[in-house]
Amino acid sequence: MRRQSETLLLVPLLPVFLLGMFPMLLIGLLGFFGLIIFGILLVSVGLTLALEAHGEFNEEIIVHGYARGSERATQASRLHAATRSAAVLDVAGIALVVAGILGFFWAG
Repeated sequence: MRRQSETLLLVPLLPVFLLGMFPMLLIGLLGFFGLIIFGILLVSVGLTLALEAHGEFNEEIIVHGYARGSERATQASRLHAATRSAAVLDVAGIALVVAGILGFFWAG
C-alpha cells in the first residue's frame, strides 16, 4: 500500500498561516506598539462593517421602498447580526489597544 504524503495535510492550513502571519509579525517585530496598531486596525474593521451594514439597510429601504413585515424583519435581522459582529470586533480591538498600553507601562 502506498503511503500518502504528510504535506497534503498542510495544504488546507496554508490560508490560516498566511492570514495569521501579518499580525504575528506585527506583534513580534513591534512589540506592544504592534499590539496597539493591530487593535486600531480591528476597531477600523468593526466600524467599517457597521457602516456598510447600515448603508445596505438604508439602500434597501430607499431603492425598494417600505417592505412587508417579513422582509422588514429579515432586513432588520441582518442589520442586527452585522452590528453585533462589528461590536465584537470593536471590543476586541479596544481590548488589544488597552493591553498594549498597559504593556508599555508595565514592561517599561
